[in-house]
Amino acid sequence: MIYFNNVSKVYNKDGLALDDVNLTVVAGEFVSIVGHSGAGKTTLIKMILADENPSDGTVFFESINVHKLKDKELTKLRQRIGVVFQDLKLLMNKTAYENIAFAMEAAGKTDEEIASDVPHVLELVDLAQKVHHFPHQMSGGEQQRLAIARAIINQPELIIADEPTGNLDPINTHEIVQILKKINDLGTTVILTTHNRGVVDSVGKRVITMEKGKVVRDDKDGKYVI
Repeated sequence: MIYFNNVSKVYNKDGLALDDVNLTVVAGEFVSIVGHSGAGKTTLIKMILADENPSDGTVFFESINVHKLKDKELTKLRQRIGVVFQDLKLLMNKTAYENIAFAMEAAGKTDEEIASDVPHVLELVDLAQKVHHFPHQMSGGEQQRLAIARAIINQPELIIADEPTGNLDPINTHEIVQILKKINDLGTTVILTTHNRGVVDSVGKRVITMEKGKVVRDDKDGKYVI
């Protein structure tokens, strides 16, 4: 599904962010990417979304070179990817329902589809009782579950979760991981970046370890070993 072919990224200010990365993610996988701050995890994610261009090498989504796409083509590609950010990026002046409906509207979905699908996805992330709540009326864990609901509402083929549990306590962290595992069990590819050893160990799936821009380990059924 995703292929990194000899990908390097050099920033003038910060130096080498990615160093000759070769990597394949197969459709349906759950992959955890771990490494200390500055290891290259975020740059790797930005490459998939074409938010950054490689200094060398190529990134493919299936057979598509993501960095050769024109704006309209790139928009279509990004609609196939759901992203969960650590800082959530929720619309604070909209309810849980409206946050998700907004994502559907942006994808061109009809009012009938929105009315049908939003309650279903809120139930999936255990927020059915919070449908009319605004983000500020929700706990940190509930806000993160809302962000996941928004990311999956348009049925993307890939979910990227960038440090989604970084600001959560252990109980809420466990709940988020269980939701991501459930999404993966339904067939969606999941890429998770994290510093959290417990998260990685509880997932028990493939672990890619990065250090100084390089992939230094790639374990099929891995643990956090840094």
